[in-house]
Amino acid sequence: MKSVILGKNEERRIKKGHLWIFSNEIKSIEGDPENGELVQVMDSNKNYLGTGFYNKNSLISVRIISGQKDFELAELFKSRILTAFAYRKKVYPDRDSFRLIFSEADLLPGLIIDKYNDSYALQVYSAGVEKNINMIVDILKNELGAQNIFTKNEEYFRSLEGLPVEDYVYAGGMSKEVIDDGLIKYEIDFSDSHKTGFYFDQCDNRKYAGQFCGGADTLDCFCNSGGFGLHAAFNKCNSITFVDSSAREIQRAERNFELNSFTVDASFAVDDVFDFLTKKIKEGKKYDVVIIDPPAFAKNKKSLPAAIKGYEKLNRLAMKVLKNRGILFTSSCSHHLKDNEFINVINNAANSSGRYARIIYFNHASLDHPRLTSMEETVYLKFAGVILD
Repeated sequence: MKSVILGKNEERRIKKGHLWIFSNEIKSIEGDPENGELVQVMDSNKNYLGTGFYNKNSLISVRIISGQKDFELAELFKSRILTAFAYRKKVYPDRDSFRLIFSEADLLPGLIIDKYNDSYALQVYSAGVEKNINMIVDILKNELGAQNIFTKNEEYFRSLEGLPVEDYVYAGGMSKEVIDDGLIKYEIDFSDSHKTGFYFDQCDNRKYAGQFCGGADTLDCFCNSGGFGLHAAFNKCNSITFVDSSAREIQRAERNFELNSFTVDASFAVDDVFDFLTKKIKEGKKYDVVIIDPPAFAKNKKSLPAAIKGYEKLNRLAMKVLKNRGILFTSSCSHHLKDNEFINVINNAANSSGRYARIIYFNHASLDHPRLTSMEETVYLKFAGVILD
């Protein structure tokens, strides 16, 4: 096996369990490995550190996949996929749809798999996984009974890896699926959906927030396909308003509302959330529960200061349409915004609104998104329940 030799002291992070080797940490390479080839990683004294997939086109030059020198790759894939599946069925025994593989957190760097009944949507961001994708496909078909297997990659991350941006169908096709999160049904159309088709990372938080919506006038901002608002309706809220800037997502929220045969008072608005909240403030409209689940405002560290201002403005507007002692459920999926910074955003928004904020709940992503303790990169979502006085 060809070798990647690190510079002096560059092994410290790797010895603590981090799985990425960056290009500027490499002193030399023995042999001429191809993209996607397995290489062994050595410290500057040529002590073995681990084995991983090499990619000369990426800033992440090696993604470590094992701490062992000798292993059968197909067996390693099989063991980790089946271990991940067994864990998900333990925490979600009544569900057939969830995130099956969460990349580094399931020790399969560069691979995401979302399971939708018997359809499996993949995101591949590793040249090594791409090179050996048929092993993954065979495991999903032979061990888990997959009928449809296809990719729903994001162009940005594929480009960072120097991988072609087109998607592939490896088995079956991209048919629609009706899934449930344990309580709510959703229709998934893979042909024009965001990400892989559904945001599984908020499932646990949606269920938690829903229990506070009984009898409440509820506002679901950045509603996407309606997850939070649908849980409000399930819990028999007094009214629910869905808001999203995408007409397509509002149509999906309406379809999912009908799919669940809900009868509570519901309205659907295609609007910019900032503009919508500003209008409601002028109208003097107040809600018992407000939910804001915006897209990531900070794509990188450089954009974080502007993102923080944006989050503070959004939370301030949301607080102004919230009744006294109402509950705000607020999120950030920006990895670069840390927990304490997110809490500061909430506090600053409350201060500028002349209110006190009491956090009653703080969580990250759902249980099918485990955290690798050695990699803070596996933590991105922050979710807080806040009572405003």
